[in-house]
Amino acid sequence: MATRKVREMGDPVLTKPCKEVTEVTPRLQELIDDMFETLYEENGVGLAAPQVGILKRIVVIDTTGEDPILLINPKIIETSGEQDGYEGCLSVPGKTGKVKRPNYVKALAYDENMEPFELEGTELLARAICHELDHLDGHLYVERVEGSLMNTEDLAEQEE
Repeated sequence: MATRKVREMGDPVLTKPCKEVTEVTPRLQELIDDMFETLYEENGVGLAAPQVGILKRIVVIDTTGEDPILLINPKIIETSGEQDGYEGCLSVPGKTGKVKRPNYVKALAYDENMEPFELEGTELLARAICHELDHLDGHLYVERVEGSLMNTEDLAEQEE
């Protein structure tokens, strides 16, 4: 396993839609392992394959640091409620912005054996699912920000 370079806003790969995965090859398994390692090394909550330069529909999420979730070819099939909250992104370092997202999300995805499963999440997990799936369609959270982006340090000072 290895960490991979996280692509930052302005990199054209972040604006392109990703291709469906048809099988998990050893090379794709290595990508998945590297994505988890990169996620933990960067102290992130989620990471999508285009963020490491690969245009495949693969997402890794871990909102607790102890519950890794792999989503291959994920699709949101149900949402409800609403939440406002600040989001950041490994591809937009040092910035945060307020984004409205559903408070509940149900997604259909495939695991590393290409077996389908459903994942339900509320609050942070719902936000992470929506945020990461946006990456798979070539969108960054900054497109959804209400108001303007803030420096992460400024938000921390406001909350003190």
